Amino acid sequence: MSSVLRRRLTKKRKKNGSAQEQETEEVELQVVRYKPEGIDALVKATKFTKKEIQLMYRGFKQECPTGIVNRETFKNIYAQFFPQGDSAAYAQLVFNTFDQDKNGTISFEEFVIGLSVLSRGSLQEKLEWVFSLYDVNGDGVITKQELAEIVTAVYEMMGKHTDPPLDENTTRLHVDRVFQRMDLNNDGVITIEEFMDSCKNDARVKHSMAVLDTVL
Repeated sequence: MSSVLRRRLTKKRKKNGSAQEQETEEVELQVVRYKPEGIDALVKATKFTKKEIQLMYRGFKQECPTGIVNRETFKNIYAQFFPQGDSAAYAQLVFNTFDQDKNGTISFEEFVIGLSVLSRGSLQEKLEWVFSLYDVNGDGVITKQELAEIVTAVYEMMGKHTDPPLDENTTRLHVDRVFQRMDLNNDGVITIEEFMDSCKNDARVKHSMAVLDTVL
């Protein structure tokens, strides 16, 4: 999904020849003039180049002229790519994970740092991001209720494409199976250590993490 968001927020108008090059150069100069210290800091904080960050900022400003993304805008972006279902609940959960300072908006800096982890982070970094997504209330552990919230949101987002088809029993069985596998000491919560151990020893999870930027 991060690649979808990145493409969505970095799209360019098609122009021919020198006109396109001139427009790109002009926009990049504007970006460089806009908070250059911030761009340099993002290069150090992420795995993107300065050129990539400049182009992302250009698309970000086209989509979000105010320079920030609010919840409704974020949900609308998700809805365009999952029209077969209701992506609102899942988009809200992802939004909360991007919104690091919890002020109700996603800044360009938060957006780029999140994308860097999802698309170019190590397995450890990606798993930490996913854990923070599943840890809905941010208390450092995942409860069965939180896992159920995530699973339900994913099923709702996928809509008619869920396999097996969505029903309350399907969700409960899925949650019970995953929770039992990850709650290694059977104390009723999944710690980040249990989550990491379970995921790193599961070939399916490792494969998913390798292509995380195309599925989240």
